[in-house]
Amino acid sequence: MTREHPVLAAERGALERWCRGDPSGFLELCDPDVGYFEPFRAARIDGLEALTAHYEGLRGKIRARSWEIVAPRVVEVGEVAILTYGFLSVGEGGGEMRWQASEVYRTGGGPPRLLHTHWSLLGADVA
Repeated sequence: MTREHPVLAAERGALERWCRGDPSGFLELCDPDVGYFEPFRAARIDGLEALTAHYEGLRGKIRARSWEIVAPRVVEVGEVAILTYGFLSVGEGGGEMRWQASEVYRTGGGPPRLLHTHWSLLGADVA
């Protein structure tokens, strides 16, 4: 049995919570200087305090009855790991959403810490 990369395992744990309406799993992974992009915000969010405020507005509102990490890839360079993957979720109403995620983690000196996160929403016609 192949052991899952620690960065992917941390991300998977945070996604499990996220899909139950709890963004705290990601917040607990974040470095204080985290940067964040998503398609519903015009500008980057800088820092854990600002990201926490944004996520608190989403708490309990985002739920998925099923989800899948698709084709994850971790590339390590020194004390940094870059995780990229597709994300497929099915909401409680049955609607499907497809995303692409890029996550940059600091891996040296303790558990992985999320330095930068970028989510892109894929169109419905993209397979």
